[in-house]
Amino acid sequence: MTPRYTGCNSNCLLTVFTYPTGKMIIRFRSRLGMSRAEFQPTDTLQTLKDSVLFNVLKNQYTAESVSLCKDESDMGTPCSQLDAKTLQETGLTHGSMVFLRLGSPRELPASTPVPPGKEGVAEVEVSKANALSATNSSNVATTHVAQDNIDDALEMQDGLIPRPTTPFCRHGPKGMCDYCSPLEPYDESYQRENNIKHMSFHSYLKKINSNINKYASAQSFIPPLEEPYFKVKEKCPSGHPPWPLGICSKCQPSTIMMNLQPFRIVDHVEFASPAIVDSFLNAWRRTGFQRIGYTYGHYEPYTTVPLGMKAVVETIYEPPQISEADGVTLQEWPEETLVDQVAAACGLRRVGIIYTDLTDDGSATGKVLCKRHADSYFLSSLEVYNSSYFQAKFPNPNKWSQTGSFGSKFVTSVISGNSNGEIEVTSYQVSNVATSLYKADLIQPSVDPDRMLVKREDKSRYVPDVLYRYVDEYGKQVSKNAKPAFPVSFLLVTLTDGFPEEPSPMFAKHDTTLPIAIETADETGRLRQLAKLFDHDAVQAGSLSNFPIILLLAQLSILKQDDMEAFAKYAMSPTEENEKNLNARESYQTLLAVLYSSM
Repeated sequence: MTPRYTGCNSNCLLTVFTYPTGKMIIRFRSRLGMSRAEFQPTDTLQTLKDSVLFNVLKNQYTAESVSLCKDESDMGTPCSQLDAKTLQETGLTHGSMVFLRLGSPRELPASTPVPPGKEGVAEVEVSKANALSATNSSNVATTHVAQDNIDDALEMQDGLIPRPTTPFCRHGPKGMCDYCSPLEPYDESYQRENNIKHMSFHSYLKKINSNINKYASAQSFIPPLEEPYFKVKEKCPSGHPPWPLGICSKCQPSTIMMNLQPFRIVDHVEFASPAIVDSFLNAWRRTGFQRIGYTYGHYEPYTTVPLGMKAVVETIYEPPQISEADGVTLQEWPEETLVDQVAAACGLRRVGIIYTDLTDDGSATGKVLCKRHADSYFLSSLEVYNSSYFQAKFPNPNKWSQTGSFGSKFVTSVISGNSNGEIEVTSYQVSNVATSLYKADLIQPSVDPDRMLVKREDKSRYVPDVLYRYVDEYGKQVSKNAKPAFPVSFLLVTLTDGFPEEPSPMFAKHDTTLPIAIETADETGRLRQLAKLFDHDAVQAGSLSNFPIILLLAQLSILKQDDMEAFAKYAMSPTEENEKNLNARESYQTLLAVLYSSM
């Protein structure tokens, strides 16, 4: 910061401080003294709240006990009720003064008697013990969370974006300067230049972690992630009757401001082979009715974006359903647990859902109608609601979150027609706000596919103010009331999808249903057809490397759970070693005896 002096008259000298463009310092005054912190004009009041609680007040006060005031006579607004407005929108500028009205500090552990003459020593020991306790308590809530392996792997990477040398560089080939030094994975200029709407989740995590947790200092760790919570808090400390008999500023949820989510948990959906989608489409080709299925696969790093993640789909399982020309109704699925267990034996997990929305255009050329586009919708309000349900059902475990989970890796893929009448797959997720709105029972689908309804308040449901922000025709950001309905686009997160250049799928066959010869046979005939698949030459050709076949054999309840993994490994890779390992299993020999007895 550079001082510049300007003379105002012969008796005074006005000192004006200039600061780098885009940054500003805000001062804070409380009964504890003066402090200041650095912000960006685009930072939200939530960022300011975190800085006040953790950096200025050193985590000694709760959000409910601290109020921000314009002047010393103002009662102010509790930190727990701050909305998502930016500092620029609230009128705060470089050098602004904010007064902090403090309530009671956090309760400290009861002290123990101190022997005479040991007061100073005891005070130091208690301070160290309190610091250690604070560090341990903040870490205990997160370190016990078992994250996915992909998250642990991405956290080990720095994600720096390399840059080539430029004409402005004045150093040798082994040197580095500001023009060619690597960029952070969350660099804003890089996102603008590459038109990135959503940064990867781990880039976002590094960004907020660097702002909240200063590793160079001795401060305790603070979980930087917090999922939105839109319900009335239970057991309010104010002592009033619970909702709907009573409510106060400490237990009521803050105003909900919907913006475009700056990150996405999963960046890309990759189908291991085009045959997976092609097989799933066969039912629609035969009947003209829509189909729905669960995608099973695994997660891998996605190197196209910094610290990116992709969901690799290896197979699609079609659960019990009633198909119609204009939709699908899911039925009760009693074997859900078994299917997930068999998938786990194959090294897979449920990563998402996929469904068709196809209508032939009647030209007899194989083209379909384009229903989803910028002038209609991409996901209907009902589909967004269903995606919110699934993402709430499959939370993403994360050690950086205060609750032990943050968002979801569950993805939604839709097969529909594009503007050229071609069949294509598009993939989406919904935002964390959408999932939290669903959990709080605040939204419901409408007959207009592009609009989501906000439910009315009643005795069982408190509905806070819900706003959404958009850019008007003059290029200004405008906030608008979301009641009674708002565009579903504010809840969408768009992903990319595609196929690998060199497919190497896990399964040799990609049927989503059983072969006709097996599906239509009686019990004895089905066993006879299965026995043929165990012929040595057939196994080497991949007869068992098919998820519906592996699942059918598991449904016979002959193979033990411990032996299913060995069988799946042999089915997908019928090597001599895997065969020898499987033949040593007693339950597998029983399975062979049952199958061969039907011949």
